[in-house]
Amino acid sequence: MEPGSIVSAVRSQRVLCGEEFRPAVIFIKEEKIHSILPDPGAAVHTAGEVLDVGNSLVMPGIVDCHVHVNEPGRTTWEGYWTATRAAAAGGVTTIVDMPLNSIPPTTTLVNFQEKLDAATGQCFVDTAFWGGVIPGNQLELRPMAQAGVAGFKCFLIHSGVDEFPHVSDSDLHAAMKQLQGTDSVLLFHAEQEVQHPVADEGDPCEYSTFLRSRPDIMEFEAIRTVTQLCLQYQVRCHIVHLSSAQPLDLIRDARHAGAPLTVETTHHYLNLSAENIPTCATQFKCCPPIRDTANQELLWSALKAGDIDMVVSDHSPCTPDLKCIDNGDFMQAWGGISSLQFGLSLFWTSASKRGFSLSDTVRLLCKEPAQLCRLDNQKGSLIPGHDADLVIWDPEKVFTVAEDNVHHKNKLTPYLGLPLQGEVKGTIVRGRLVYSHGSFSSQPLGKHLLIQQKTQTSL
Repeated sequence: MEPGSIVSAVRSQRVLCGEEFRPAVIFIKEEKIHSILPDPGAAVHTAGEVLDVGNSLVMPGIVDCHVHVNEPGRTTWEGYWTATRAAAAGGVTTIVDMPLNSIPPTTTLVNFQEKLDAATGQCFVDTAFWGGVIPGNQLELRPMAQAGVAGFKCFLIHSGVDEFPHVSDSDLHAAMKQLQGTDSVLLFHAEQEVQHPVADEGDPCEYSTFLRSRPDIMEFEAIRTVTQLCLQYQVRCHIVHLSSAQPLDLIRDARHAGAPLTVETTHHYLNLSAENIPTCATQFKCCPPIRDTANQELLWSALKAGDIDMVVSDHSPCTPDLKCIDNGDFMQAWGGISSLQFGLSLFWTSASKRGFSLSDTVRLLCKEPAQLCRLDNQKGSLIPGHDADLVIWDPEKVFTVAEDNVHHKNKLTPYLGLPLQGEVKGTIVRGRLVYSHGSFSSQPLGKHLLIQQKTQTSL
């Protein structure tokens, strides 16, 4: 079946049905899952084409709710065309685009419309959008929520780009008051300055020098702030890219006290460790930083215990010059890791060795991210009535990340040369085959996802 084809049914020996995988046929009608029937050996009565994928595993498409596409304004870093093709190649059927590092940032209703215009006709997978909270824009939040943003992100420390300044305590209280009574969510980059930075005599080409500049206490204190606000206002809050295990007790205590708080971590914190980052290897730099192996194992334990809700990419690419590849200066290099295409394989490579199941994978990479964005009524699960978003993959197949199979605009990633377990063979978005065995549909088939507020009267 050619990429771009409309798929009426998918047959496989391994389809996720509830908590287990079994032979089944998924029938698709008008972009939705119509029914899932057992016994794929039975005659399939359908007017359209049946895609028989044999023993390949079929599960819901990945929902990656933390992606920096950078369009408009910084399309040399990435863009909707390349980002969403890469997503499709990795089994991701829905992305949620961050309000930065595009220019302008998605911090006003006018800027949101500019973002939508830029994305139109370019998305190979379905795309939703986060808004942003910056100093003084609190009166833009409800109009943006009414227009369909999934929620809002803020920084408690410099964001890395001047057009998206970080917020003060008074800004946070103003934003929380605007969001009370809505079902929106406020996302926090949870690091904050704890003291005046002291000049570090370390070698800027050594990763340890950068790591010392962003200690765990910065995350700990920021998350203390978040938990207090969440409890006070009872507004849904979400901690993005948790890198440190130290604040986990704070998170647990806040939840037990009734805070509507969720937490994500990323593939790089679960797969990369500080001890193994080579000198000058600035492709490993991100903020918060990759910490040591002992911390990494605590993150895995928290994921298993349910203290961390989901795993995302935090795909944050840039051009090679901004990574300071020539001089290897960690202190000057852009902080961000490219991984959108490889999230499923990265997760499964490590998770399968730690006793995680395929149904755990669906929960952490599909269901929970969809729920965060209020897309769980249509995304993240294989159930009738949901969008027919499917990833077809081989969880046993090992492949190596190489430049010629990277579909991001810039090929720089810390995963180059890494063997990964779990190869994506095909990706279906709302019943259309957008990716198959290295080839893409000729035209983008994704659509914009505008999130409807459930409590319109309070808006």
